[in-house]
Amino acid sequence: MKKILLFSALTFAAYCINAQVDTLPANTPELKVAKTTVPKTKKKYDLSKRPNDHFLLQIGYTQWLDQPDSIDTKGFSRSINSYFMFDFPFKTTPQLSAAIGLGIGSDRISFNRDYPDIKGQTNTLRFNYRTTSPDTTFFKKTKLTTTYLEAPIELRYVAKPDQSDKSFKVALGVKVGTMLKAGTRARKLTAIRQGAEVALNDYVLKEASKQYFNTTRVVGTVRVGFGHFTVFGNYQFTKLLKDGVGPEIKPFTIGLTIGGL
Repeated sequence: MKKILLFSALTFAAYCINAQVDTLPANTPELKVAKTTVPKTKKKYDLSKRPNDHFLLQIGYTQWLDQPDSIDTKGFSRSINSYFMFDFPFKTTPQLSAAIGLGIGSDRISFNRDYPDIKGQTNTLRFNYRTTSPDTTFFKKTKLTTTYLEAPIELRYVAKPDQSDKSFKVALGVKVGTMLKAGTRARKLTAIRQGAEVALNDYVLKEASKQYFNTTRVVGTVRVGFGHFTVFGNYQFTKLLKDGVGPEIKPFTIGLTIGGL
């Protein structure tokens, strides 16, 4: 009898609980689990040992803009530049950095028969045959070299700040330089005899003078590349020669940069 009563009581209690759940009002709001938001943490980079183009070596092809037809350049006129630079990454955006440095820039322009008479006694720089006899004589190979002490400044972007040697990079900048030396190197003195070239002497003539040149130059720079190698372009804002002594020549260069350290 007791077992029957106990079973009946449990059955009645279960029925009441079920009835109470089923009869909840229709507009009773559902229970929602509160979502917790985890604040995003900014990625931190270890930049203490990164190689980021502290040393730059550039080799490029150089030409003169606004060069008159009377000046005949030839061959592979080139630039060779080397710089050591200090790089300062931005704290809030380590992909960006500013760099400043010091180095040497050198342009070598080759001529076809023309000879820039940089030690001339005239008011203007002459680019012409060098005449020493009734017949025309000239040097078959002549190079004009200008060398500058330069201070480059760059604004840099690198996609992976802690792995700049394995990353895409871009740099825009400017460099200011002062001329250290301007000189010519000519060889193979040749003459025109009855319409034909005749070799006179294979000696080398070297001359140096800055009298016709603008000794301060300002150059805009850009570099784009990946890892240790970038393609660069330079354009000189200032004129190569002083006002009134020759054509308003402005050199430009394109080439390859190898970066390291």
